[in-house]
Amino acid sequence: MSITTIAAFSTCRIIIVLACLVFYSIADANNGASVQLHNNSAASTQASIRKSRKNKFCSFSFLPFRSPLRPPIPSTLKLLMQLPSPHAPPSSPPATPPPQPSAATSAPSPNQLILADQRLAVVYPIIQKFKSIITSDPLNITETWVGDNICNYTGFYCDHPPDNSSAIALASIDFNGHHLSAPTIDGFLDQLSDLALFHANSNNFSGTISTNMSKRRYLYELDISNNMFSGPFPASVAGINGLTFLDIRFNRFSGSVPPAIFTQNLDVLFLNDNNFMSNLPTVSNYHISYLTLADNKFSCPIPSDIYKTLSALTEVLLLNNQLMGCLPSELGLLKGVTVFDVSKTMLTGPLPFSLACLEEVEVLNFAENLLYGIVPDVLCELPNLANLTLSDSYFTHVGTACKSLIDSRVLDVRNNCIPTLPSQRSVKECTYFFAVPRICPSIETYETIPCTPPHFR
Repeated sequence: MSITTIAAFSTCRIIIVLACLVFYSIADANNGASVQLHNNSAASTQASIRKSRKNKFCSFSFLPFRSPLRPPIPSTLKLLMQLPSPHAPPSSPPATPPPQPSAATSAPSPNQLILADQRLAVVYPIIQKFKSIITSDPLNITETWVGDNICNYTGFYCDHPPDNSSAIALASIDFNGHHLSAPTIDGFLDQLSDLALFHANSNNFSGTISTNMSKRRYLYELDISNNMFSGPFPASVAGINGLTFLDIRFNRFSGSVPPAIFTQNLDVLFLNDNNFMSNLPTVSNYHISYLTLADNKFSCPIPSDIYKTLSALTEVLLLNNQLMGCLPSELGLLKGVTVFDVSKTMLTGPLPFSLACLEEVEVLNFAENLLYGIVPDVLCELPNLANLTLSDSYFTHVGTACKSLIDSRVLDVRNNCIPTLPSQRSVKECTYFFAVPRICPSIETYETIPCTPPHFR
């Protein structure tokens, strides 16, 4: 399945810095930007999903900005593996520490400069203090952080704040791909009271996230993905009432994820590629449209009420976690899902026939689990199915419809225990697996189909 590079995504997100200040700059509801997801994978039909964003603040004219249109966000399926691991930092020019100011060349105080607004005078020393702790700046970004025109510093953007249309404030920061290194962003990000958007994808920032983040009254987008942040989930962000986009992928966060974050009014929540270890969320008043939980250590069985928690999602991405137990038959109630991926976990049991109710699904991936039994023909007859991956499990039988999908390379059942097919496990390996009893609760519901499949209508 093809995956676009994160560089393309980051480029789009850079444009967002100029564009997403619509949150900071627009009042009437007809100027709302949109989130568009594109699923361009070779295995699935191209799909677009649009979700209108509400305008946040009153109308302002942009100062250094360009178009207020937000570019598309790629499908969450494509975003999972696109960032390099935080243990293998992104390639960048050789690290060169920024020159340390001497007493004679240190940054002048705000009183020595003519700043455009008192709000800029407040943030000027905060920026200069942060500059002083940056240990590597290979692109010489901080060389521009001098003088009284903060709005022209590379990565900094200004606008009129919501509470004073005649004032000028620091509204947005975009450090995406700058490869800056600093031991912390505390004392910087949490001190910028007028900030609406902070993007710092693909840098080498570390430390934890300040508990003062909940006081950022205007912040609506926070992207600190692909850095080296650690510690527990930054719970203070759950107190940011206006936050709609949170991306903390590819860091070293660990521990549990607070349930409150799943009930927040977020559109997008990307948590993949950390070390979170909590159970899957089980909340019913769930607002998130785009969610990635892959490549963590989420454990325990998939809850039977998952359809309540994830009903708003079109892509359910739980791959490469520590899920265990059997697949609940209630998965068939995720009727709007187009992609469902629970590969590389420890799930067991048969496939529930209720999966035949997933009329919109294009990609199903159950590979590298401990699943067994038959592959239901009703599953193979789903009308939009473009890729069904069941490899590296212990299935024992496929029907006529499924054999047709094998021939067309839609269905992958390699390395199972199907005696009539090539590329299967050895008899010894299959016998050893089936010698251990495995019991699923409510097994009598597994052949129940709680809908009329499309091909039976």
